[in-house]
Formats: sequence, structure tokens, C-alpha cells
Amino acid sequence: MDSTTTVTIDVIDPEMTQIVDPAVAATQVAAGRQFTEGPVWLASAGEWLFSDIPASALFAWSPAGGLRVFRSPSHKANGNTVDREGRLVTCEHEARRVTRTEPDGSITVLADSYLGRLLNSPNDVVVKRDGTLWFTDPPYGLEGRTKEQDGHYVFRLDPGAHEPVPVASDFSMPNGLCFAPDERALYIADSCGTRHHVRRMTVNADNTLADDGLFAEITPGAPDGMRVDAAGRMFCTAGDGVQVFRPDGTLIGRIRTPRTAANCCLGGPDGRELLITAVSEVWLVPLR
Repeated sequence: MDSTTTVTIDVIDPEMTQIVDPAVAATQVAAGRQFTEGPVWLASAGEWLFSDIPASALFAWSPAGGLRVFRSPSHKANGNTVDREGRLVTCEHEARRVTRTEPDGSITVLADSYLGRLLNSPNDVVVKRDGTLWFTDPPYGLEGRTKEQDGHYVFRLDPGAHEPVPVASDFSMPNGLCFAPDERALYIADSCGTRHHVRRMTVNADNTLADDGLFAEITPGAPDGMRVDAAGRMFCTAGDGVQVFRPDGTLIGRIRTPRTAANCCLGGPDGRELLITAVSEVWLVPLR
């Protein structure tokens, strides 16, 4: 792990310098947290949001307002995203469910069971342009509670549906996920045992998935959260920070963080910022 106390940039390919200035100065948004995750840009509020899972809290940050508690308790919220109406969608480990925060602040439960059995502990979530919601359900957040599902699924929840359907069942520990810009591919991280890689899945016209093979092996550490930019380049968290890949899986650079990065999100007022959650810290990196 990098021994510095700030973010540094490793350039492997010159394309990396088109994305971020190698001399960039990152902003430390938060420190002294327990385990940060689930970064998301809330355009409607003009602020960033992230989870602190063990603290069971969601925090919001903006340059003008600084850091504040957004929700506590959060039922040990992990991954967050926004739907096509800009509403917050959250994976809650402790409550074993996926929820939506309505404009008035009320909480709507979107999914909490499959075949009449409780979900494991929803981990990360994305929303497709057609309104379908896709999430991973490994057992990381069970913390000794009874596991009711017979697998570690990637689920899809269709608009108006009350129960999700599995779209992938052969991942050891499905974790972060994100769509390609054209939504014809879904990238899914597998982060357990010897499986420290990201797979690319073809999204069929009926919203089923077909395995398109290995996208990238992640080392050091394991892949967790990830995002894809408008050019199709992937930003994937790893033991040394955020690794950046071309659409063909070629590693072009690293955004190194002092502690292991768990998740990242592209956003900001002009879409040119990267928020990275890294254990006890959260970093904001300006992009080009």
C-alpha cells in the first residue's frame, strides 16, 4: 500500500494524463470514519453522499456546507445510487433490503426478499435507463444472522415489481457493478478467495445476461466498487486505490489512496470529479 498521506497519480499510459493531472491536489472530504462506502452525487441537492457502514450512518458533503449527517441510523447502508428521477436508492445491510428515499424524505422498500426468503445483505446497486434496478446480494453484512438465500445472486428488479429476479448466480461474492455507457454490457466485480476480477456480461434485449468473459484481474487486493465514464473507461477500486482501464481492459493508470479504496463515483456540478471512499477517509479528486 502506498505510504503517502494523500492521493497520488501513477501514469502507465499517456491516456491517463487526459483524465487527471498527475500533479492534482485532492481534497480530503472526511477522516476518522469507520468504513466508508457507497459514494453518490446527488445533483438535486448539489452534494455528495456516502455511507459509513459500521456507524450505520449516511453523510453528505459539499464545499459550501462541509460534512453533515444525512441519515442516522441508516440500517448499515452500503451502496447507493440515484434513479432516473434523481431519487436516492440504497442497499441496507442490516435491514437486508433495497430502499428508495422519496422527495419528502420517506422511505419506500423496493426489495427485501426472493421466493419468500430474506435477501442476504444487498451490497451495491445501479439503475438502467429503462428503470430496471440491478443489485448484488453477497452475505458480507449478515454478521451471524441466518442466511436464507441458497446463492449469492445478482438481481434485477423491474419497474413496478415487488420481487427481484436473479440474472447471475455463478459469482462467489458479487460486489460492485456498473453499466457501459450504451448499457449493452454490465460489469460485475467478484471479490472472494481466488476470484479477484471483474467480468463483463452482455445485456440482452430482454434484460437477461450472457457471460462475455473476464474484463480485468485486480491486484493488489480485490475489486469492490466501480464506475465507467462517458468514454467507456472503468474506474475500479483495489488495494492500492482506484485503477483505471480502457474499454478493452488495458490498465492505463492508478489513483493511489493512502488506504484501501472500497468504492468510487463520478459526478460533481460539471461531472468532472471523482469521489473515493477509502476505509476511514473520503477523497475528492478533480478530473480533466
